[in-house]
Amino acid sequence: MKYDELYALLRRRGVLWPSAEIYGGAQGLYDYGPLGTALKRRLEEAWAAWFVGLSPDYYLVDPAEILPEAVVRASGHLENFTDPEVTCESCHSVFRADTILEKVRPEGVDGMTPAQIGEVVRANQLKCPSCGSVELSVPVPFNLMFATSFGVTGKERVYLRPETAQGSYLSFPRMWDVGRHALPLGIAVIGKAYRNEIAPRQVLFRMRAFTQAELQIFFDPAGFPVPFDRVREERLPVLRVDRRQHGEETPELVPAEALVRTGGIPEFYVYHLVHTYRFYRDVLGYPAERIRLFEKSDAERAFYNKIQFDVEVHLESLGGFKELAAVHYRGDYDLSRHSQGSGKDLSVHPTGRSPLLPHVLELTFGVDRNLWGLADQHLTREGERTLWRLPSFLAPVAVGVFPLIARDHAPFARQLVDELAAAGVAAQYDESSSIGKRYARMDEAGAPFCVTVDRDTVADGPARGTVTLRARDSRSQERVPASELAARLSASLRPPRPRRA
Repeated sequence: MKYDELYALLRRRGVLWPSAEIYGGAQGLYDYGPLGTALKRRLEEAWAAWFVGLSPDYYLVDPAEILPEAVVRASGHLENFTDPEVTCESCHSVFRADTILEKVRPEGVDGMTPAQIGEVVRANQLKCPSCGSVELSVPVPFNLMFATSFGVTGKERVYLRPETAQGSYLSFPRMWDVGRHALPLGIAVIGKAYRNEIAPRQVLFRMRAFTQAELQIFFDPAGFPVPFDRVREERLPVLRVDRRQHGEETPELVPAEALVRTGGIPEFYVYHLVHTYRFYRDVLGYPAERIRLFEKSDAERAFYNKIQFDVEVHLESLGGFKELAAVHYRGDYDLSRHSQGSGKDLSVHPTGRSPLLPHVLELTFGVDRNLWGLADQHLTREGERTLWRLPSFLAPVAVGVFPLIARDHAPFARQLVDELAAAGVAAQYDESSSIGKRYARMDEAGAPFCVTVDRDTVADGPARGTVTLRARDSRSQERVPASELAARLSASLRPPRPRRA
């Protein structure tokens, strides 16, 4: 679907809408409705099941969202967490530099200095999107963090966290004691992050308050053992830096083993890259040809990242490949900075080993933009029929339950909804309109199943207690005992888990 069409459908169905909509909306802020809230939670649960499920030594925590100034100073965010902004000298509108350069430099501005960005703006005689003026300023850095005062006096400065990762680094010393004093140790966070974006756009892709799911894996740099044989033959759609430098934008399929043997990438990194790729292909259901693993160059990635591949998916609504996740090898940058900033030695003493400062592998995932991606990928039209082909375990509503005739069949149908809910199956009762229209509403909401209660269900005889079960994708129907529904549906509603190390 096109961008405007997709956004209109999501608003109409109550998936999401602009925050403070009755006041004209708040730029970069969105509210989730019933379907969106349920889908977002299912997506978070699927991410946790897959990534936290990679090891019994990976844990989910929930740290505070407010950070003291000392934390963001030590992390480098106070100094470096900036985007270059461009101001129109005529109308004084402010824009992100990469937005201004989008058509002439689609790869973005990572690694470029403000002077270099300004030169590209001048060389291409780019105009202000608001008024058309060519009088655009030389880009200047703009810090993206939200700051506020803290305490009774208001003199203490604090910041809304710009990423969830800092909570994992701050939790590491305590988690070392809570755990079994062994590496690797994974600390995952799913929660809100806040960035004062210069130019929020593309709905869920550039927001000022958004949800991240991130896993920080702390490991011994001398060795991070993984069961690499299980992924050795997986072929990954990678776009390496050297191919990009020759103008290539199409990924090539490379065996995981080759990335290690001739590509110079460590086994532990490739192992987690494979599982990230499988999450998109096998769990979220993206066709392999729409996924690419985009390697960032030395100039493009953050200075502390030793290796970075972004997971990009081709989204029709946004006109091309968009980043949905990434795998970062961050070295010991984070714990080193927080050791210096706090004055506390964050080295650990694994049994039988000398003290060491762990390195970090980060798996980062934007929950909101992935929700948009699921809509782009799985919301389709078949003639006059609109259906959201979500994987069953992600569906906001697992099953729609309909009485064929409300006055005769509603009591049984309502009781069935209660029984399914008690079994953990999200069921929605609907008695309005024709059965066909009820099916259409559930198809559009992504419900993988519908159940109809009819006269055979409540009549005496061999059909008593059976209902019609209809599948969303195939529209096939069958009679099944109502008493078996919960068990039958539950199996398809559990998110997949990886094979553990």
